[in-house]
Amino acid sequence: MREIFDISLPLSSEMVIWPGSPGFHIEKIMSIEKGDPVNNSKMVCDVHSGTHIDAPLHHIQGGDSVEKLSIQDMVGPSVVADLSSVSQITATDLERLNLPEDTQKLLLRTHNSEYWKKDSKRFRTDYVGLSKDAAEWVVKQNIRLVGIDYLSVQMYFDSSETHQILLNAGVIILEGLNLGQIKEGQYELICLPLNIVGAEGSPARVVLRKLNGGFF
Repeated sequence: MREIFDISLPLSSEMVIWPGSPGFHIEKIMSIEKGDPVNNSKMVCDVHSGTHIDAPLHHIQGGDSVEKLSIQDMVGPSVVADLSSVSQITATDLERLNLPEDTQKLLLRTHNSEYWKKDSKRFRTDYVGLSKDAAEWVVKQNIRLVGIDYLSVQMYFDSSETHQILLNAGVIILEGLNLGQIKEGQYELICLPLNIVGAEGSPARVVLRKLNGGFF
């Protein structure tokens, strides 16, 4: 069996959260220890907690919600590209990657992944994201999913144009990846968000499997 890499973040009350988010909380509502027949819990969080996808509805009024997204756009061959030397991802940076022509799912490893190893509970505003022209490049290349290793695909102090360009084109945005142990190359991506009707985003469990001979 090919090696499987889990690139999703654990959900816990200790995880880093976006400013203003309610965070993640889990509460026991039934307990065998207290005489209940089973253990049962409820969780409270926003749908953009940890590793998650953004659907068009996140930034586009009337856009598609999570249950309308194609699983085919979230499962299949993908490319992990290393851009750990840049502080912002531009169209020029993406062009220099010389991606395989048929790339439809692109995961971008930056120095953001180092933040999960240290200071992982503190939100960083200096994370790496995509510029507007990088988003336009992704759309022109007919890429159907783009992933990044922090909680947003766009820079913290930028406008929402990066999100809007991608989501208007139907590109699925995958945020909150941990690519610290992943080498550049080609993999099979398996991204399974919760099938939440009417939601603009969803937490996801995301794994990679190596493809035979899959390095460029």
